Amino acid sequence: MNDKLLHFLGIARRAGKLSLGNDAAIEAMRKGYTKLLLLASDLSPRTAGGVRSAAEDEDVALVEANATMDEISMALGKRTGVIAVNDAGFAKKLLALCTAETAGAKE
Repeated sequence: MNDKLLHFLGIARRAGKLSLGNDAAIEAMRKGYTKLLLLASDLSPRTAGGVRSAAEDEDVALVEANATMDEISMALGKRTGVIAVNDAGFAKKLLALCTAETAGAKE
């Protein structure tokens, strides 16, 4: 289940280490702050394509979270499908949680 991921996202938000939303995430990437980019599982293909392109241009790791925009909204208090993680420690933990969920879902 993605409860651990959503809980940890909430902690990162309270610590001020996230940029939420398409424009804020792209801005943080361009300034070199972003260590990881998370996308909601139900993000529109058009938005996802633009963000993926920006992430490739800035050489930022990108992962699709196993969470919808509604689930992320409940955890963060803001409805968004694009989350830039601007701290290496939080990025490492969130990446591990995302890959663990993906591996668990495939088994």
